[in-house]
Amino acid sequence: MRIAIIGKGNVGTALGEGLAGRGHTVTYGVRQPAPQADRTLATVRDAAAGAEVVILAVPWAAARQTIAECGDFAGKTVIDCTNPLKPDLSGLEVGFDTSAAEQVAGWARGASVFKAFNTTGAGNMASNAGYDPKPVMFICGDDAQRKPAVLGLAADLGFDAVDAGDLTAARLLEPLAMLWISLAYRQQLGRDFAFALVRRRS
Repeated sequence: MRIAIIGKGNVGTALGEGLAGRGHTVTYGVRQPAPQADRTLATVRDAAAGAEVVILAVPWAAARQTIAECGDFAGKTVIDCTNPLKPDLSGLEVGFDTSAAEQVAGWARGASVFKAFNTTGAGNMASNAGYDPKPVMFICGDDAQRKPAVLGLAADLGFDAVDAGDLTAARLLEPLAMLWISLAYRQQLGRDFAFALVRRRS
């Protein structure tokens, strides 16, 4: 699958390396790619134009402008990894009656938008080996035909991929991310933990 990862910070890099390692073709969209320095780097617009799946992995404050730079989203799958964090990490700027993902869907006209890869740290996206059971990755979105492919990407990265419903479920997943952040930093649990979905054995 041809995947554009918009943003090459910790989350974008972790997802890109993991998906490339599982056979996907990954291009990073960045604002100023160095000429000829790295063939995996392209402008935001060029990376998005050549991709089937666009993964948005930029800070929330940059999301709207970045989406505008991507150009035409018609027929593309967009995976929103953002969390609408306040600058001081004290909470979310939006939530419960809307979500970052729903706003992304409004900006990325013509795309099938999903929420995923937002409820754990970049280190767990880079590698979740050593966890038993597997960490869960909840995915929500409205396009039932494209959702299996998004679930498949999460499974490729070693997660227990779980369909969380339609895109409005992002109103729940973004506060779940806030819980992970609070536990990791405020409660000083560190970043080597993840949420899991434990099923009762019959």
